[in-house]
Amino acid sequence: MSTKINHIVFFIFFLIACNSEIYSQNTKPKDSAEVNVKEIIANKKTIQNDSNKKPLLEGIVKRSAKDYEKLDQRKKKLTLYNQAELYYQDFELKSGIIVLDYEKSEVYAGRLKDSTGKYIQYPVFKQGQNVIEPDSIRFNTKTGKALIWNTKTKQGEMNIMSEISKRENDSVLFFQKARFTTSTNLEDPEYYFLAYKAKMVPKKKFVTGLTHMYIANVPTPIGVPFAFFPMTDKNTSGIIIPTPGQNNDRGYFLQNGGYYFALSDYYDLAILGDYYTNGSYALRTESAYAKRYKFNGNVQFRYENQVLGEKGFPGYLRSNQYNIQWTHNQDAKASANSRFSSSVNFGSSKYFRQSINMLNVGSNLTNTMSSSISYSKTIPSLPSINFSVALTHNQNTNNEVVNLTLPSFNASVDNIFPFAKQDDIKKGFFQNINFQYNIKGENKIKTTEDAMFKSQMFENALSGISHSIPLTTNFKLFRYFSVTTGTNYTENWVFNTTEKSYNSSTDLIEDKRINGFESFRTYNFTSSIGTTIYGTYTFKETSKIKGIRHLMKPSIGYGYAPSFDKYYNTFLNKLGQFESYSRFENSLYNAPVLGINNSINFRLENSLEAKVIDKKSTKGETKKISLLNQFNLDVGYNFAAEEFKMTNIGLIGGTTLLDNKLQINFNATFDPYDLDENNNKINEFAISNGNGLARMVNSGINLIYSVSNNDFSNSKESKQTVQNGGRSDDLFGTAKDLSNQNESLFKKDDAQNKLTELYNYKFPWDLRIGYTLTFSNNENNRKIENNSLMFSGNIDLAVRWKFNFNSGYDFAQKGIIFTNLGFERDLESWRMSFNIVPIGIYSYWNFFIGIKSSMLSDIKWDKRKLPDPRLR
Repeated sequence: MSTKINHIVFFIFFLIACNSEIYSQNTKPKDSAEVNVKEIIANKKTIQNDSNKKPLLEGIVKRSAKDYEKLDQRKKKLTLYNQAELYYQDFELKSGIIVLDYEKSEVYAGRLKDSTGKYIQYPVFKQGQNVIEPDSIRFNTKTGKALIWNTKTKQGEMNIMSEISKRENDSVLFFQKARFTTSTNLEDPEYYFLAYKAKMVPKKKFVTGLTHMYIANVPTPIGVPFAFFPMTDKNTSGIIIPTPGQNNDRGYFLQNGGYYFALSDYYDLAILGDYYTNGSYALRTESAYAKRYKFNGNVQFRYENQVLGEKGFPGYLRSNQYNIQWTHNQDAKASANSRFSSSVNFGSSKYFRQSINMLNVGSNLTNTMSSSISYSKTIPSLPSINFSVALTHNQNTNNEVVNLTLPSFNASVDNIFPFAKQDDIKKGFFQNINFQYNIKGENKIKTTEDAMFKSQMFENALSGISHSIPLTTNFKLFRYFSVTTGTNYTENWVFNTTEKSYNSSTDLIEDKRINGFESFRTYNFTSSIGTTIYGTYTFKETSKIKGIRHLMKPSIGYGYAPSFDKYYNTFLNKLGQFESYSRFENSLYNAPVLGINNSINFRLENSLEAKVIDKKSTKGETKKISLLNQFNLDVGYNFAAEEFKMTNIGLIGGTTLLDNKLQINFNATFDPYDLDENNNKINEFAISNGNGLARMVNSGINLIYSVSNNDFSNSKESKQTVQNGGRSDDLFGTAKDLSNQNESLFKKDDAQNKLTELYNYKFPWDLRIGYTLTFSNNENNRKIENNSLMFSGNIDLAVRWKFNFNSGYDFAQKGIIFTNLGFERDLESWRMSFNIVPIGIYSYWNFFIGIKSSMLSDIKWDKRKLPDPRLR
C-alpha cells in the first residue's frame, strides 16, 4: 500500500512540474493567470490577421515544360522553359517560355530561337472560345488587362493581325495597325485591310478608324473613314446594305438592300428591295424555318415593277411580275402515320424571263411551273384506312394557261380478303378474292393568268366525286402460269353537265352549262394470264463471255365493258337529223363509253443480259452486264368494233452501252391499216395491199452519253432550275442568281491546290452529249419533227481555272440551240467569273469579281448586260 502511495505522489508532482513556468533567479515571477489571458488574446489576433490575408494564387496551377520548371520563392516567380504549358483559372497558354509572377498576378509568354536563329514555339493563348497567337504576351490574371505584340486572332470568318494590341479586360481589345482579312494564308495574304486604330469586342463587334485596302501588299485607293463589322455567332437583326450600280436600260440602281429579322432560333425573315432611277423597283421576302426531327422549309415572295424606256416614247414598257415559292419537308421521324409536304412555284409566266435578279434559261425552255401541297394520313386499323388532301397547280408559261385543283381528296380502305383466314398464307382462287373501296373528290379550275384571283376564274370550274370498288383475285394455273381476273364498279357524281342544241340564227351548235347534281355508273371485267420464260446460252470456257440470258414475259389480257347508251341524249342538227351526245361530255369525269368493248391484247416484255469476265478482277471473277434493258411489244384487237378492230402496234426499248456511259431509249408505233390515195386511213390491212406488215406512224430515239476524266461524272443539279421546271442536268444551262454571286463553284479540296502542283496537276473534265430524233408519218408525210444534238461540259483549264459550256444544233430547224459559256477563276479569298450567252433572245453577259466571304460580300465589282425583256 505504501508503494502505491509513493507512485501516486510522484505522478502528481510530475504533472505540476510539466505545467509550471521556470524563471531565472533574477526575474520576478509573474502571476500565472495574467500571463495566460494576454497570450490567448495575442494568439487570436495573429490567427485573425492570417485568415484575412488573401492567398497569392487564386486557383490550381497546372503546368508542364520539356527542359525545366523553376520556382523562385523569393521573387514569387514560376518559370517554364521549352514546350511550356500553363493552365490557370479560365485560360490556357502554350509557348516556348512562360513566366508566372504570382505576387503581381502577371503572366509573360514569349517565343524561342532554334540553332539557326529562327523563332519557334510562338505563344498560343486561349480563353473561352477566343484564341490569340502573338509573338509575345503580358497578361494580368486579376484585371484581365494585357499587352500583345504581333497578335493573330480569328473571329468567325475574319482573321485579324496587329503589331500591338491592348486588352482592356476580358471583353474589349484595342489594336494599333491592325490588318484583317478572310484569307487563310496569314503570313502572306492575297489581300487585307489596314486599320490604323481598331477596337474589338469578341463575339459582338469590330470597329475601325481610317482603313485602306491592300492587294498583294500594294496599297489601293480604296478606303473608308471607318468600318463596323458584327462579330456575333448568334442570329441578330440588322440592316442589309444595298449594292449600287448602273443599268443601261433602267439607269442607276440600289440593289439587294433591306433588313434582316432574326425572329427566333427556328425561323427568320429577310426583306430586300431594289430601286432604279427610271422608276423600276423590286421587293423580295425570304424566310427559312426548321425544327429538328420535325420539319424544315423556306418561303420566298418576289415582286417586280419593271419599267423600260421613257413614257411617251416608242419602246416604253411597264409590267408587274411576281413569284411565290414555298418548300416544306417533314422529317420521317416526326410522325409514323401522317405527312405534310409542299413544293410551290407559282407566279407570273414571264417572271424568270424578265426578272431583274434571276436568269433561269433552263426553266424558260421547258415552259412549265407546277405546285403541290398535300397532307396524308393512315389510320392503322384492320383494314387500314388511308386518305389524303392536296392542292395542285400547273402552269404553261407560253400560253399562260393555269390548271388548278382546289382541292382534291382521296380515301381508300385497304384490301379485304373475305375468304381467307387472318395471318394465313393466301392460296388459290377463293382465298385470294379481295376487294377495296376508293373515293376521290376534285374541284378543277382551268383559267388564264389574267383571270387569276378574279370571280371569272370559277366560271368553268368542274367538280365531282368518284367511287370505285374493284374486286380481284389471282391464282396459279398449271404451275407456270399466273392468272389475274377481276371486275370494277365505278359510280361518278358530277355537279356540272352540258346540254347541246342547234342555233339556226348563228348556224352553230351551242353548249349550255347546267349546274346540278347528276350521276352515272360504269363497270367492266378484265382478266390476264402470263408467265416468265428463261433462255440461257453458255459459251466455251476460253471465251470472255461466259453466258447470255434472255428473259421473256409474255402475257395475254382480255377486257369487256358494255355500252352505256342510257347516258346519251340526242338533238336535231343542221340537217334535221338526230345527233347523239352525252350530257357528261364536258364534266369532270367525261362521258361513259358508247359502244361495247370486247377486246384482247398481247404484251411481250424482253430483257437480255450477259455474264462476262471482270477486267478489274485479279481472280478472274465475272460480272453481269445489261445488253437490252427492255424491248416490249404491245398489240390489241377489239372484237366489238365496227372497223379498225386491230390497235396500233407499240414498240419501246432501251439499253446502256460503253460501261453504262451511253443510255439509249427508242420507241415506235406501227399502224396495220393502209391509206388511200388521199392519205386517209381505210379499213384495209397494209399487208393485204402489198404495203408491208404495218406502216410506221411515228418513232423516236434518245441518246445520252456521259464521260469524264474519271470515266464518269456526277452532273451538278441546280436547285433553282429543277424547282422552276428545268432539267436536273445542265444541257439547257443552270440558273444564275444574279443577286448572290459570291459562292464559288470550286470545291473546298480544289481551293487547296497549290501552284507547286501545277506540273503534275490533273485537269478534270466531264462531258455530256444528248441526241434526240423524232419521226412522224401519220398521213404518209414522213416528217422529221425533232433532230437535235446538245452537249455540255466542264473543264479545269489550269489550277483554279474552270470553264463550262452548253450548246447544240437543231438539224431540223437548221439553227444553233441555246449556247452558254462560263469562266471562273478561284482567287482563294476572291472569286472572278464571266458568263455569256452570245446569240439568241436570251443573249446576255455578266462579269463579277468579289470576296467570297459573306461578311465582306459587298466588296465586289459586277457588270452585266441582261437580255432584253421585250424580245421574250
